[in-house]
Amino acid sequence: MHAAYLTLTVVAAFLAASAAVTYLIGHDFPKSQLRMKRLPLSWMPRLGAVLAAGAAGLLAGLAVPVLGALAAAGLVLYFAGALIAHLRVGSRDLVGWAVFSTTMTATLIVTLVHL
Repeated sequence: MHAAYLTLTVVAAFLAASAAVTYLIGHDFPKSQLRMKRLPLSWMPRLGAVLAAGAAGLLAGLAVPVLGALAAAGLVLYFAGALIAHLRVGSRDLVGWAVFSTTMTATLIVTLVHL
């Protein structure tokens, strides 16, 4: 179980950090996603910061497991909000969301079991 915990934590942190970088550097993909979801572009740095904090929290959770659980729960909530934003505008392009959401949810479950 420890190997699954470590693997999922590292993969989830990598995914969240990668997404955070795209938001924080102003890449075109998150801009197009925000436009499609009819959300203000001014949210980009905030969303990037939330993702970066989640990634850092997951890694900090390797030393303090409660932090990892809180970070994973926050990321699960973040991607629940992303699903709502997709559905609100009628978007059915949910493959990327499914990858991120499934990874974060699995990380939360494994982290809670590991506590």
